[in-house]
Amino acid sequence: MNLRLKPLDQQVIVITGASSGIGLVTARMAARQGAAVVLAARNAEALRELATEINSQGGQALAVPTDVGREEDMRRLADAAIDEFGGFDTWVNNAGVSIFGYCDEVSIPDMKRMFDTVYWGAVYGSRLAVAHYKQRGIAGALINTGSFFGDRATPVQSTYCAAKHALHGWTDALRMELEMEKAPVSVTLIHPGRIDTPYNEHAQSYYQHQVAHRGMVYPPEAVAEAILFAAAHPKRDLYVGVQAKILKMLGDFAPRIMDKVMEALTPPGQVDPKRPSRNPETSALYHAGYGLHERGSHEGWFRTRSLYVKAQKQPWLATLAVAGVGTAAWLLTKSGNGNGRANGQAASSQADGQAHTNDVAAAHPAPVEIPVLEY
Repeated sequence: MNLRLKPLDQQVIVITGASSGIGLVTARMAARQGAAVVLAARNAEALRELATEINSQGGQALAVPTDVGREEDMRRLADAAIDEFGGFDTWVNNAGVSIFGYCDEVSIPDMKRMFDTVYWGAVYGSRLAVAHYKQRGIAGALINTGSFFGDRATPVQSTYCAAKHALHGWTDALRMELEMEKAPVSVTLIHPGRIDTPYNEHAQSYYQHQVAHRGMVYPPEAVAEAILFAAAHPKRDLYVGVQAKILKMLGDFAPRIMDKVMEALTPPGQVDPKRPSRNPETSALYHAGYGLHERGSHEGWFRTRSLYVKAQKQPWLATLAVAGVGTAAWLLTKSGNGNGRANGQAASSQADGQAHTNDVAAAHPAPVEIPVLEY
């Protein structure tokens, strides 16, 4: 992409899902770096507090309560940014919510509501951003926050991964169309792995115990770093955490082995058997979740940064990193032809005969972790 984007301290950035987690951290980080921020989420009180915080520290922030699943709300968000700041330079589609439950458990209304937020919200935002950049004739950035689960399907979060797969496909198709017409738009897809945010607390859960990340968890600052780099530097994709990249590559190289790995490792790695589920009182599927929390309540190895994000910011480092990831994925594939396949089959056999239950901890008592490089 031979586009020149404005330096961050000269930008106006629209951020959806700004009241908590990745969006909250990105808004604060962007404001500290001199950008004006337009904050969008359903939690109006949290947005007002955040805008007051940023403005009191010498920044510029506008709070616009928004349900991204409503197209009219998204139009109002774009109009508010244009009225207040004369336009915007980066649009970040970050709002999201998940559902934890098996394919035959999750209700159709729940599925549709989640698609409104995760997929349709991003479609609305993408079209508004593209139209704005084309009309003004100055290059701008569109950044969509995808997921590792948009690259590789998973048990337990079937609706979420389906919506993220749709978002990834939409983003890639839109990017190609814009490139064909030489439109002044940089389109970036962010691929986070497991991130320490209130994502799990806000999710709609069909389980008796609290869903939570267990294993290697990256800080939301790593995702914010990737987003803000893409705001000023055209990038096609940015992966947060090498786990997201290596597992995608492993799935591409050996999809059947990866099926078995996901079947064995995903359910126990997403629930805390020591805590009862907090749903439905904290679910953010149909109404705003609690705001101004950057982090969640997960268990595992908490990273302080993602070295892989930093490597992708330097082309030569990114080349070396991808080569290393490819080698590691190949080695895991070779290993999977022996022990890995046997372990997957053993896990699958163990699952046979167990009753289908909402209590994931009872069905999968021993969480295990995929060995990955420490980036």
